[in-house]
Amino acid sequence: MKVVILAGGYGTRLSEHTTVVPKPLVEIGGRPILWHIMRIYSHYGLNDFVICCGYKGDIIKDYFLNYRPHQADFTIDLQNNRMELHRNSTEPWKVTLVDTGEKSMTGGRLKRVRDFLGNSTFCMTYGDGVGDVNIRELINFHHQQGALATVTAVQQPGRFGAINLSSDRPRAAHFREKDARDGQVINGGFFVIEPEALDMIDGDATSWESEPLARLIDQDQLAVYRHHGYWQNMDTLRDKAVLQEQWDSGNPPWRVWDRPAPAPQKSKPALVTSPIS
Repeated sequence: MKVVILAGGYGTRLSEHTTVVPKPLVEIGGRPILWHIMRIYSHYGLNDFVICCGYKGDIIKDYFLNYRPHQADFTIDLQNNRMELHRNSTEPWKVTLVDTGEKSMTGGRLKRVRDFLGNSTFCMTYGDGVGDVNIRELINFHHQQGALATVTAVQQPGRFGAINLSSDRPRAAHFREKDARDGQVINGGFFVIEPEALDMIDGDATSWESEPLARLIDQDQLAVYRHHGYWQNMDTLRDKAVLQEQWDSGNPPWRVWDRPAPAPQKSKPALVTSPIS
């Protein structure tokens, strides 16, 4: 199964860093947050990634072009333009990097990579959020529900839009954009999507979080997976400081790759009655 990561935004709230590198390459513990996200998926056996590039996408491409040499000891023969790697400790990743336009919205970026996804179910998330989401359980939940898309609902107060959940059925009933008055349960990314859902995206100017999700809800095709564990995005300098502090503690909650895969949690059916931000 492929994993799409949206990595093309401007990251204006992190402008101290994003004037130099794109947001997904802002580092936590000496590694880009994009690397942390990929390690989460890799822990569950998902190693085929499609990165949607935009703002400063050439820097993301350079990061992966130079990834192997940076992870290894090597001898380079400058005269004959040869390199011999002595230690290869790189991850088993296949990474497709696609220029999805500097000004494209999230839906537009997804639509631009459709040709790289084939006709199979795929995962999708944002390039700025980490969590200890059980990806294998999430995928199984998606297949059990038979919906065109599943969104992971997480706990987060503050500036994001809230999702009011009911226990009677695992479908979304309403969608609304972010609102400062909203509270606890939000869209945490970590989607599982059927390729048919991309037909609801009109073009580059379409935000995945608005029209396409609203259409999925109208058709009773957006399932909600409740994640009760850790989740944190990196939207501001304060968020970055929180993540760095947790990494420095020696046991960051999202570093699932250093522990056994958790036992499946029992996710109760959920109904979204107000927004996913």
